[in-house]
Amino acid sequence: MRTLRTALLTATAAGLAVTALAQVPAAAAPAPAPAPPKFLSAGQLPPSLTPWTAGPVRQGVPGEGSVCTSGIAPAAGTRHRDFRTELDTGARQTITVAATTARAASLAAELRSALESCLDRLKEQNPGLEGEAFYQGRIDVEEGAHVYSVDTSYPEVGSTDIGLYSVGRDGRTVTVVEWGQLGDLDGAPLAGFKKTTRTAVAKLH
Repeated sequence: MRTLRTALLTATAAGLAVTALAQVPAAAAPAPAPAPPKFLSAGQLPPSLTPWTAGPVRQGVPGEGSVCTSGIAPAAGTRHRDFRTELDTGARQTITVAATTARAASLAAELRSALESCLDRLKEQNPGLEGEAFYQGRIDVEEGAHVYSVDTSYPEVGSTDIGLYSVGRDGRTVTVVEWGQLGDLDGAPLAGFKKTTRTAVAKLH
């Protein structure tokens, strides 16, 4: 009887162990990494006299250019893409994914402030520079986008340049779109640039 009782206890214990193991949930598979934000394509830039060509998407902040917003976005979490035409027209999109929504909102505010003060800073750095800067309005897309223009000239040499800029945000992601060419605001595709900005923010995620 003692042997039979021992055998029954052993079998019962084994059965309980199997049942307990069966009730332990399998380890959940790791969640897939979120898809990176999407960049504009060449065909989504404002119309130009010659076709746009899109460069590769590069990691980090641009090494040069972006004079109005340089030094604000962190290198970590930032990528950029340059565009060009056969004429003196170029564009750039920069995308930064912040750690939190609050940080993204703060970054967008800093970028907007930099654009609003850009012309004054350029005049301080370049004696003889003249120009006008305007806030061109808000675009209602995701958390919003804001458009600016900076028109500069050097009367002594007769050169004029126009730049269009926008800052937009979708959650933790902030994008800056820049467009520039020789000329003035009257010849700039402002309506087309606003459409490009809307597309840029809408297609981030």
